[in-house]
Amino acid sequence: MAEVLLFHHAHGLTDGVEAFADVLRQAGHTVHVPDLYEGRVFEGLADGMAYAQDAGFFDTFADRANAIADGLPGELVHAGFSLGVLPAQLLAQTRPGAKGALLFHSCVPVSEFGGSWPAGVPVQVHAMEADEIFVEDGDLDAARALVEAADDAELFLYPGTEHIFADNGLPSYDAPSAALLTERVLAFLDRVE
Repeated sequence: MAEVLLFHHAHGLTDGVEAFADVLRQAGHTVHVPDLYEGRVFEGLADGMAYAQDAGFFDTFADRANAIADGLPGELVHAGFSLGVLPAQLLAQTRPGAKGALLFHSCVPVSEFGGSWPAGVPVQVHAMEADEIFVEDGDLDAARALVEAADDAELFLYPGTEHIFADNGLPSYDAPSAALLTERVLAFLDRVE
């Protein structure tokens, strides 16, 4: 079974992120879900993003993510929801031994973390095709470039406009799309274990 390091989105470590991790655990995978917000959870995305900015945003979370990863085996699948894609993608691209990456609702240009995707590290990107944040902030372009450049990469676009559609505790949750995402993720984890 695979071992996964899963980072939460800007709302914080919600019950929905924990529920997603539990589904992976029930399938036999080991899942670590650190709390980068140190117990804070925000109802609104804007409030969560404001906290992230005040906390030092990416530098702070990268430091926390690296410290967490240092205490775990190197052979991890790095996963993240939206804001959590930043540390997940950073670790997948820069830590030796990564088994894969799962990027939900976001994707960063690979040039942000060293220029190229590491050979032999499979990746999936999942988002809604009309998610304004994903499309207008450049994540869709970054995901398409990643798929073109990597030797084992998939981009899955789901119908709809929601940003964080796989967290069952948020109003943006889309059950059919989340179920399909979960099915694809489980197949991915079975392949990379």
